[in-house]
Amino acid sequence: MPAESRMPPPIAGRPAPRSAPAALAVDHVTLRYATAAGIVTAVEDVSFTIGTGERLALLGPSGCGKSTLLRAVGGFLKPASGEIRLGGLPVKGPGPDRMVVFQEFDQLLPWRTVAGNIAFALRRARGLSRAEAHAVALDWAGRVGLAKFADAYPHTLSGGMKQRVAIARAFAVQPAILLMDEPFAALDALSRRRMQDELLGLCEETGATCLFVTHAIDEALHVGTRVLVLSPHPGRIAAEYEVSEATRRGTAPFGLLEAEIQARLFAGPRGADEGGSDHEDDHV
Repeated sequence: MPAESRMPPPIAGRPAPRSAPAALAVDHVTLRYATAAGIVTAVEDVSFTIGTGERLALLGPSGCGKSTLLRAVGGFLKPASGEIRLGGLPVKGPGPDRMVVFQEFDQLLPWRTVAGNIAFALRRARGLSRAEAHAVALDWAGRVGLAKFADAYPHTLSGGMKQRVAIARAFAVQPAILLMDEPFAALDALSRRRMQDELLGLCEETGATCLFVTHAIDEALHVGTRVLVLSPHPGRIAAEYEVSEATRRGTAPFGLLEAEIQARLFAGPRGADEGGSDHEDDHV
């Protein structure tokens, strides 16, 4: 009997009611990649939608295919079966309608300043003039607390500051959906909490639609309006939870839901969450 069938049904396991149209639809998607040992299935028969303005946190143990799935949504990996649609149109490859923020600090162009990195994306994705792009870049640098560092180069910035630039660049382009692959995983605990709050504030201010990959339950519940839990490898949907306004960090409902999800994640086969980072599955 599969491990999932032995798990108790989640208390909040029903999908959140959604009146907004689906910005993203993942329809029976299976993802595979080749290794020296043969073909590996990373994600199997996964379906979900994200409504406009929603923040879906994709949560699961290491190696369950979370990052692989995000890269497929980004257009960097073609599904072995199933379809991914953005705004009703099939995803055929990468595009400026999806902006990705990775956990690595080296995602900025080292030869461009803070403002230059943001402006470069604006000119390429939105076709702004040099002056327009620079003005918007300065505005977004200020929004993420880097107004005084607009002319600084990446090598002079801390890890948290580099992530702020990457996030500002992603928001500035105004994509249909933001794709965030554990963007705060490499930060210290205090910086991570601060960045989570800042991201949440920007999302609520702009109404951004977001797919956020994480292996941290606390982060998923704090950032997401919904949480989708994947089973151990190969990743399948194990449960879905709605996070209401009353279920926020520091509240009793938050603690109860966190404990329930933790119990579900650790209810699988022993050691199923071992085996290294999710990024080991991403041969794209």
